[in-house]
Amino acid sequence: MTPDFEIGKTYSRRKDIHEKYGGQQQGGISTPPNHPFIFLFTAETGERHGYQDGWNNDGVFLYSGEGQIGDMTFVRGNKALRDHATNGKDLLLFQSIGKGGGYRFLGPFDCASWKLDQQPDAMGDPRNAIIFHLLPLEDTQITVMPENKSLIDLRKAALAACSPYDSASTKETRRIYYERSAKVRAYVLARAAGNCESCGMMAPFFRDDDQPYLEPHHIRRVSDGGLDHPSWVAAVCPNCHKEAHYGKDRHNLNSKLRNYVKKMEG
Repeated sequence: MTPDFEIGKTYSRRKDIHEKYGGQQQGGISTPPNHPFIFLFTAETGERHGYQDGWNNDGVFLYSGEGQIGDMTFVRGNKALRDHATNGKDLLLFQSIGKGGGYRFLGPFDCASWKLDQQPDAMGDPRNAIIFHLLPLEDTQITVMPENKSLIDLRKAALAACSPYDSASTKETRRIYYERSAKVRAYVLARAAGNCESCGMMAPFFRDDDQPYLEPHHIRRVSDGGLDHPSWVAAVCPNCHKEAHYGKDRHNLNSKLRNYVKKMEG
């Protein structure tokens, strides 16, 4: 599960982050191998190495990929960031508050899209830089409208939606973010066929559209908002959903759900 970092609070990168969770202690993208999250670090000093991070007018955080010299490519940290949803990894973004001052936690984010941008590298030479478009993870329940498609087609649409789009503009980023999440949830609810994927019981009631009421639950996140992936989302009844978050046996319940979904998704 996501560690208990508090948004707005400042942490020591070495003591509070790497000593507890591991991951590379240098660079902007840190990928601890034994935890379901990726640490992202941003600082104004990155500009001297050709990195230009920050919020834009569309409410998107622009995050520069790794690589100081030459074109950036989708290897190592860049690949891990791009594929974080497929691999069930949350993105935890920290911002430096100055030399020796620690890092302020900005919160969990999702990569909704990315683009290649012409920027100078650390030597001042022009190169292709990968700019990731990040949105804060929202603890919301996306409204899912029933679709007249087969389960196979719903699954294809959900999987296709999970890879961040190559988008030249961030104006569409939020729409992409919600549409992708809706496609994943539509498939997961259809996969459950009206039965809770945790307790196996039928949905407790039907909605106004005559669809059985179940709730999408992300089995590797504290929050259920943001971008999802079929391999990490289960459709559960409200009671099991609450237990999965707050119950004494929640870790065992989520472990069983992971095994069940893994079996369903192959």
